[in-house]
Amino acid sequence: MYVPRLTELPAWQQLLQHAARLGSVHLCDLFDQDPGRGDRMVIDELGLYVDYAKHRVTAETLQLLVELAEQSRLRLQIDAMFAGEKINLTENRAVLHTALRAPRSARIYVDGVDVVPEVHAVLDKMSVFAERVRQGEWLGFTGRRIRNIVNIGIGGSDLGPVMAYEALRYYSERSLCFRFVSNVDGTDFAEAVVDLEPAETLFVVASKTFTTLETMTNAHSARRWLLAALGGDERAVANHFVAVSTHATAVAQFGIDTANMFGFWDWVGGRYSMDSAIGLSTMIAIGPAHFRAMLAGFHAMDEHFRTAPFERNMPVILALLAVWYNNFLGAESIAVLPYDQYLKRFPAYLQQLTMESNGKSITLDGEPVNYPSGPIYWGEPGTNGQHSFYQLLHQGTRLVPCDFIGFCRSLNPAGSHHDLLMSNIFAQGEALAFGKTTDAVRAEGTPDWLAPHRTFEGNRPSTTILADQLTPEILGKLVALYEHSVFVQGVIWQVNSFDQWGVELGKVLARQITDELSTAEPALHHDSSTNALIRRYRSRRSAAANPA
Repeated sequence: MYVPRLTELPAWQQLLQHAARLGSVHLCDLFDQDPGRGDRMVIDELGLYVDYAKHRVTAETLQLLVELAEQSRLRLQIDAMFAGEKINLTENRAVLHTALRAPRSARIYVDGVDVVPEVHAVLDKMSVFAERVRQGEWLGFTGRRIRNIVNIGIGGSDLGPVMAYEALRYYSERSLCFRFVSNVDGTDFAEAVVDLEPAETLFVVASKTFTTLETMTNAHSARRWLLAALGGDERAVANHFVAVSTHATAVAQFGIDTANMFGFWDWVGGRYSMDSAIGLSTMIAIGPAHFRAMLAGFHAMDEHFRTAPFERNMPVILALLAVWYNNFLGAESIAVLPYDQYLKRFPAYLQQLTMESNGKSITLDGEPVNYPSGPIYWGEPGTNGQHSFYQLLHQGTRLVPCDFIGFCRSLNPAGSHHDLLMSNIFAQGEALAFGKTTDAVRAEGTPDWLAPHRTFEGNRPSTTILADQLTPEILGKLVALYEHSVFVQGVIWQVNSFDQWGVELGKVLARQITDELSTAEPALHHDSSTNALIRRYRSRRSAAANPA
């Protein structure tokens, strides 16, 4: 079946013309022409209130964007994903992170096998183990209670667990200490364990194949650290290590009892895996009940995405706005700005989710992408960011759409803190949208020479997402909201959002260079710059090891 290129679709051509007409229209004008848009351009579903009124769009813009989604066969792609079809074409895999949070009563098939019972079997096993640790029933090799849990992973095996732990720390078991190690830099491991008691420490090693270079390097360092403190008896490994993996042989060779191995599946991508066994450390921290509440939040958003009309579909609207700015208004990035300190790692989590998914330059048909794809996602919690990069958002030359995330009730109410926090989120959205004219600045008595510096152009778009309170269920909904938004963007850009071949080349070259760094006199066949850098490193390393 012939699939037209994105730029050949009628809605794409109409959007180009529409953007040219709308380009000079300011948000002030849009609100003057349509004072009620703030009440109408909202979606109030699932305990989330998504306000997208402060965007440079009209009803016509939104209608054309929805038509673009329809002409991109988005509905067929959504149905194919939920049905377990192998939409990850380059790896010939299904894409079924939605099955990780499906209820026990669901039936989801991959290659003729219902995967839901397998998912719940792993969840049940995780629950039993998590409760044993939380209740002090899982003991270390010397009989002491486990008090420290160190998650060792990288990419989705780290960013998901650490984000979820920080986001839900309020609900965590405070008698347990949680640390996360990902970087192959030895400092990461050293600082994570510097104040921990080995006899009371449990390591969760997360690697599907149990061969991931960074993860296994850190895991072996953890093994040596443990054995050095516990007399070298290798039987201790089984009490202090568990694995999130599918490679039973490698897990057993490491010394981990395969009964304490928690599996997941090829149809789960790493950046979509925080609600699988990869979330074991999260479940230990917050408990099985809260973990399952998070899964329920994921599933609620899945169902909303699967069934809601595009005009009222939260992930679809967020995605279409991203496409609008990326492809028609020239924006290159999107800032995600959570006004809740617990969500401090949420932007970092989204960086992998969005940029590893849609940072692609080849279409599903193998043709070069001839339009921008994959905007840069970044951000920091408010109000810290206001004293950092908001200057660029307000008065810089780059257009940066913003997603503000806030909560009506604080988990830690303290005097006027939360009102001050929320007044800032509302003020920033208003200031970005409407700015401050030169006349208004002059009317305040500002000298003419200074007035331009204190003028704010405005017309800077933003979405505001409000929920009552940050709960496990709401976190699941927020993560799924962005997961599905990323998928929609990928469908429209006609790229595969579920592979990541771009991470491979550097890893292959690193393995080669690692050998060259340990060989006495290697023959170097890189470019002149890389050869010189390797020689410089080897020379200075030797000089440091053998001072005169």
